[in-house]
Amino acid sequence: MVIKMKVTIIYDNTAFRKDLQSNWGFSALVEARDTPRILFDTGSNGKILLSNLEKLEIDPNLIDEVFISHPHFDHVGGLSDFLKVNPKISKIYVPSSLGLKNEVILKEPQKIHENVFSTGELEGIEQSMGIKTDKGIVLMVGCSHPYMGNILDAAKQFGEIYAVIGGMHGFSEFELFRDLKLICPTHCTQYKTELKKLYPQKYVEGGAGRIIEI
Repeated sequence: MVIKMKVTIIYDNTAFRKDLQSNWGFSALVEARDTPRILFDTGSNGKILLSNLEKLEIDPNLIDEVFISHPHFDHVGGLSDFLKVNPKISKIYVPSSLGLKNEVILKEPQKIHENVFSTGELEGIEQSMGIKTDKGIVLMVGCSHPYMGNILDAAKQFGEIYAVIGGMHGFSEFELFRDLKLICPTHCTQYKTELKKLYPQKYVEGGAGRIIEI
């Protein structure tokens, strides 16, 4: 079981740190014990992605794998520039073929490491990534295009969900988050204000530069 993990938001519509650049899109670095360092999505602009990585003192060459939630430009647009500086990336997990070298196509829910799993490509649109910790599963979501209930159900087969981090678009069935302990809505989430008001003790502000340790 993973004892501790860290999520660093690299790319977001807002900037938590004033020295980082905000832009439409999402990317986060996920680090956990005994697990490769995984870049979850790559934002829409490679120059901004790499600039923010540099300011966060994160060496792209020390990132082991990339996990793409879905092939929309605001989540995969920075990938080509990232691969230019780290061409030795071992695996790129994608929900459907993007014609990339080293890609691993994930269609069904499955483990990709001992404590990391994919929900599989839900509704033919998008996959999410879960990391098992001693507090429960931390679920990384790109845009949550599939119904949030389906995403949560797919993740629950791997254990109890502790946190959800990422873009949630127009998600408004807030009661689905009742039992979660941490919520960090980013990127395209339309109802951040409502989530913060309803779950003030669970709510964590996102933005480029935000670091969440669990």
